[in-house]
Amino acid sequence: MKTRLLTAAIALPILIASVVLPWWFPETVWLFVAIAVLALGAGLFEFFTLTKKLELKADAGLAYLGSAALVVAFIFDAPAKAPELLLLTLALSLIVVIVAETFRFQKDFSKLLAGLGVTVFGVIYIAFLGGFLIATRVGFENIPGLSTKLLLFFFAVIFGSDSGAYFAGRAFGKHKLAPAISPGKTIEGLIGGLLAAAVIAAVCSWLFFPELNVWFAIGLGTVMAAVGVLGDLAESAMKRGSGTKDAANILPGHGGLLDRLDSLLLNAPILYYFARLYF
Repeated sequence: MKTRLLTAAIALPILIASVVLPWWFPETVWLFVAIAVLALGAGLFEFFTLTKKLELKADAGLAYLGSAALVVAFIFDAPAKAPELLLLTLALSLIVVIVAETFRFQKDFSKLLAGLGVTVFGVIYIAFLGGFLIATRVGFENIPGLSTKLLLFFFAVIFGSDSGAYFAGRAFGKHKLAPAISPGKTIEGLIGGLLAAAVIAAVCSWLFFPELNVWFAIGLGTVMAAVGVLGDLAESAMKRGSGTKDAANILPGHGGLLDRLDSLLLNAPILYYFARLYF
């Protein structure tokens, strides 16, 4: 517990600084982009480490190449400004992987589909979904401060929900939520996380985000908390399938970066497209 809190005490100020500094110093917007790129790269590495334990031969080189192309597209806010560029990047990446893997596995085609699957899934799961956070950082600067407020809201709700679920589960948890996937998660913890997300979302709307109606804030926060739990369960299932407790040990007390990204990845496109429709 102490190690978990110490790691959070070090990492959170850095993350918060990368989110809020562009409010006063617009050129520092690239600090968050740099942190996001490093985190996604580390998450992709951890994902392929899990697949190696199952002897699933992903093509990490092609995955990083495709991920880099997607990141560049998101830096230019391709989902809004050039959606055809984003689709083209995905299509070309898929074509390259299919062709390359066809020749790579010509000595043993029985592993072709598995290699294709984990390579493509790694890119989509981490680089594509996570890229929407980069697009959120750079894509809403036409309204001064909006990108910062969106990201502050995002991380406050996700981390607050996580903490609410953790403490509610420890204090009241009796009924298992999905014991076959994550034995530590309880229904009481889920409820605590949802309530925490709703409260924090309302506080964010009142404190620094008046442009976001409080009821929309509560609704968005609650959806994000629920999706975050699903993302956590999905990553837990992947780890369980590979016989691993944590994706890595980069963050003492928290496991690897993939263990922290799980709830963020599924929520990133939800935040982005909500903001596109709402503002």
